[in-house]
This record gives sequence, C-alpha cells and structure tokens, in this order.
Amino acid sequence: MIWPWRRKSRRRMARIVVDGPITGDTRKRVLEALREVKQREFPALLLRIDSPGGTVGDSQEIHAALLRLREQGCRVVASFGNISASGGVYIGVAAEKIVANPGTITGSIGVILRGNDLSRVFEKIGIRFDTVKSGPFKDILSPDRPLSDAERALLQELIDSSYGQFVGVVAQGRNLELETVKRFADGRVFSGEQAQALGLVDELGDEDHARRLAAQLADLDADDIRPVTLGKQRRKLSGLLPGSQLLHQLQQRLSIELMGSGQVLWLYRP
Repeated sequence: MIWPWRRKSRRRMARIVVDGPITGDTRKRVLEALREVKQREFPALLLRIDSPGGTVGDSQEIHAALLRLREQGCRVVASFGNISASGGVYIGVAAEKIVANPGTITGSIGVILRGNDLSRVFEKIGIRFDTVKSGPFKDILSPDRPLSDAERALLQELIDSSYGQFVGVVAQGRNLELETVKRFADGRVFSGEQAQALGLVDELGDEDHARRLAAQLADLDADDIRPVTLGKQRRKLSGLLPGSQLLHQLQQRLSIELMGSGQVLWLYRP
C-alpha cells in the first residue's frame, strides 16, 4: 500500500526488475511498482529486463503503463540483461532509451502458438473423445485430432494480427519504418551488438551504464545516485534450502512449457 504521507522521491531513481517469463504474476508485481514510481514522483526509472517474453496481454499492459509513466515526465531507461527477447523487447521499447550488453540475447520479434496432436497416442491406447460443440471452431487445438485447413487458416489470421501489433509497437518505440522492422522481425535473435546496428538498442553497456544514462536524462548526479528497487519478488522459505536456485530454474522452465500449449505468446523458446 502507498501511504499518502510517504516522502516524495524527486531526487532519487527507481529500479524495477522484470525477471523470468512474463505472466500474470509479473504484470501484477510490475504494475504495482509502477504505481509507486508515479505516486512518489521519481524523476527516473531504470527498468532491468532479463526475460524471454511471455503472455501477450500481460506484456501489453506493462508496456502501456510505462508509456503513461513517461507522459508524467519520468525518464525511463531499459537495461537488457542476459536475455531480453520477444515480450521482453515489447516492454523494453516503451523506454526512452535501451542499453544492452554486447552479448545480450534479444530480438525474437514474433508470435508463436503451439498445440499438441496426440490423436495417434490416444488411438494406440484405446482412448476416443466424443465432443459436442456449438460451432465448428469451438474445440480448436484439441489434442485428440489434427488441425483442419480451415482451423489453421483461422489461427494464422490470429497470429498475423498479433504480429502486426508487435511490429507496429517496435517501429513506433524505436522510431523506425514499419518495413524496416519487418525485415528483421522474423523470429530471429540477435546479440546486443547486432541489435544496436539494427536500431533496436541505443547503446552498449552494463546496468551501471544504463543507470548513468537515466541519471543524465533526469539531471541527477550519476556518481551519487543509487536506485531504489521496487516490486521485489517475495522470497519463499524454499529459497533458503540447498539447490533452491536449480529448483527455481526448473519452475521457470515448467512455466514456459505450460504457457506454450494453446496460448498466443510473445516468447523466445531456445
């Protein structure tokens, strides 16, 4: 909760971390942190992104909130970490400036929708589904049968619509021509160095470089300013156990796999 008597932070810098797959939980945490940035009137935000992307709607809501924050006068600089791909890029292009490490994995501008056709498996083990539906497309991507040509065409239209939204936002955020973005927005990934050459990234450097850039834009003392991290993920008791980091990585991987079935995603899947 943001208390009304909380001291304003007009000479300080906020920091928000988007780490791991972008999901509903990510959206809730980041939007709450952005509200605090707005209420405490931080003049600058350092947005650290280390994410392969994720769900479309959640990425769009975070992007929209960042643009609203910039309209309030907050200077936003994104710092791409190990990976900032697909939905991570979508969020990042809402920033005024983007800084990436030379070896950052970024790009993967595109849309993916995947289903599972298990009909042959079901046939071998003697399982058959009886489906009653209100329309021909109600059970689209059902695992007990392959897609029909009509269903595939319908889903391609959906993917194309989502792709158009993605490309349009990148073009607008990076001040590039739509056709220029389309030439490299085919799902491929880039290093930070390659992304800079394409206009997807402004400068190469680490998070401290991004911090100094944000301080410069907001007329803050770059040598003295230390960001205040907001919206931290709550630590669980399991995080104190041996092997907790490996368990966390496995949970993230499982989350990505579960998201990948039947959902339209802005997600890089290595």
